Amino acid sequence: MSTTIEQRVSKVPEITLLFWVIKIAATTLGETGGDAVSMSMNLGYLVATGIFAAIFVIAVGAQVAAKRFHPYLYWATIIASTTVGTTLADFTDRSLHIGYAGGSSLLLVLLLASLATWHRTLGSVSVDTVVSAPAEMFYWVTIMFSQTLGTALGDWTADTAGMGYGGGTILFGSLLALVAAAYRWTKISRTQLFWAAFVLTRPLGAVVGDFLDKPVAAGGLALSRYTASAALLAFIVACLVLFRHRAADRNH
Repeated sequence: MSTTIEQRVSKVPEITLLFWVIKIAATTLGETGGDAVSMSMNLGYLVATGIFAAIFVIAVGAQVAAKRFHPYLYWATIIASTTVGTTLADFTDRSLHIGYAGGSSLLLVLLLASLATWHRTLGSVSVDTVVSAPAEMFYWVTIMFSQTLGTALGDWTADTAGMGYGGGTILFGSLLALVAAAYRWTKISRTQLFWAAFVLTRPLGAVVGDFLDKPVAAGGLALSRYTASAALLAFIVACLVLFRHRAADRNH
């Protein structure tokens, strides 16, 4: 009986405006933090990916082992997923020379395959059903793919497509606004809209993060990656301290 009850306790947050604010900040932190380790520390994309992947695996293990929702643990795991997504996408696109378009296409296939396998195995990909260890594993694998895809897509838009950081921010911000409008005024599946928004916040964070720390000549503000990362982390911690955070309602 106790095992069944524990399995039914949601350990992911309810989806509110605050969730999306923190998510965008976390994805931006993933960009600046990932670049700080791979570029500013000169460790390279492969070593940085290994470091962040290890942190991500440990964080997911702790998240799955937890008996209830812990906001700090959850968002630490999200940040770990977005930093490993940054360095992994950069390694795939630049070190393996697949390119942004090729990397984005590959990652999109992996993301869709993860969602399809999750749905076929458990019957739903709604966050309201993430109440068991198998669902959590699918959830975090899907998130990792979405974060990596978002990084590649953001870089492709800003660099290869020539839209720049400002243009990329407007594009992905507009797409998120359309998703929000669809949520408010249409009957499109809330689960589909959630994952669409979840994916789109990552390239938005990527272009904003690059805008903060890239050279002025490249269209950025040339801020220190360490300073930008520290400021973003402080903002996230402040949001966790100042606002109430509840687990998703599995009966909603």
